[in-house]
Amino acid sequence: MIVEAYAEEETEQKVSVRTSLRASSIDGGLSTIFSNITGGVLLSSFLIDLGASPFEIGMVASLPMLANLLQPFGALLSNRSHSRHDYGIWTFLPSRLLWLVLLVGIILNGTNTNFSRDLVYLTLTLVITSNILAAMGSASWMSWLAALVPAKLRGRYYSVRSIVSNITGLLCLPIASFIIANWQGGSITGYGLVLSVGILAGVVSLTCQHFMIDINPQKYQDQQEPECHQINLFNNLIAPFQDRNLIFFLIYIAFWGFAVNLSMPFFNLYMLENLGVDITWVTLFSSLASGANMLMLLMWGRLSDRFGNRPLLIFVGIAIAITPLFWLLTGISQVKEQLWLYLIIFHLFLGGTWAAIDLGSNNIQIGIAPIEHHATFFAIVSAIAGVSSALGTTVGGILAQYAHYEGILGIFFLSAIFRLAAIIPLLFVHEHLSTNEPLKVADYLK
Repeated sequence: MIVEAYAEEETEQKVSVRTSLRASSIDGGLSTIFSNITGGVLLSSFLIDLGASPFEIGMVASLPMLANLLQPFGALLSNRSHSRHDYGIWTFLPSRLLWLVLLVGIILNGTNTNFSRDLVYLTLTLVITSNILAAMGSASWMSWLAALVPAKLRGRYYSVRSIVSNITGLLCLPIASFIIANWQGGSITGYGLVLSVGILAGVVSLTCQHFMIDINPQKYQDQQEPECHQINLFNNLIAPFQDRNLIFFLIYIAFWGFAVNLSMPFFNLYMLENLGVDITWVTLFSSLASGANMLMLLMWGRLSDRFGNRPLLIFVGIAIAITPLFWLLTGISQVKEQLWLYLIIFHLFLGGTWAAIDLGSNNIQIGIAPIEHHATFFAIVSAIAGVSSALGTTVGGILAQYAHYEGILGIFFLSAIFRLAAIIPLLFVHEHLSTNEPLKVADYLK
């Protein structure tokens, strides 16, 4: 009887975890709709229609990166809560409902044409405020999901979840762009309509979290380390820096974020200005890269489950590191004759390889982070990545401004060198492969 009762309890637990992961995948798709509408190309286009300056449009990309600096503070707060679900609602729900203010501003702008300048400032304020609130909850969310996903399924699950999000994004962007461009009331009013749908999707996505197994961070930490409730906030924050393995990974994240963003924001600029590629084709190339990303995710997920994430990041990272050098070949006469075919193959390669980097970077964090400091470590990684990426974009922008367009090739060369150097710290990172790790969720449920 005891054996049968235990088997039944274990079966129910697995079903609950499976339901939680499905709900998380749906949540990821709906959240993608919200993030694509309140950021990226749609928001930049909206600001351009309002008459925003290039500097203000650039701030839309840099402000979310800087907001990640608050993730460690959010991790500390979430670890003192008693529910991952409740903490997520208190951070993500306000960050999404805040955009209703912009919706009201767009309505007022229709009655007052002089309100456009104020609407730009309002948008920038909402971008930083919304991303600060979201940053406060990001580490808690990642820790929650890390506790639910079995280690032996980690690569495959996150690859499937990413595919759901990517497909949603591929469908969302063209539809939203078509509505905005063809709305009879104008593109600004059209963006307001799309924004209302995005806010609704963002709020609905949070309801999916009601179907996920809730985790009590207090019980979760006590289960892993009984004395952890005696650790003060300061010690909890510096704990990841006391592990040599984690320090090398943080060094890798910092240098990689800087090296990648030193050149990546200028690839499209180089195609438009130097190669004379039409904006429609640039968008098409980006779509091809996204499609290749989705197709390769499942393969990379299986490989990461079998061989680990560190080998994936090293070997694929070397391939990614030298990609900026490919742009140097565009000046060769033979390449110019076949430029379109060259760019198509190049973007397919980029999309397929970046799928491994995104998946491996996410999974290796979960694999090497101490369980009792999951949320804190995830937050520190995001903060360091945000700052280094913003710094890379800034330095690249300054160099590009003085080097002009022809000098961008020099920036691409420097980026390739820095990317290769950034992989070196990863050689000293040791990843623990726990492919047979049992489910332990029941011990720390809310």
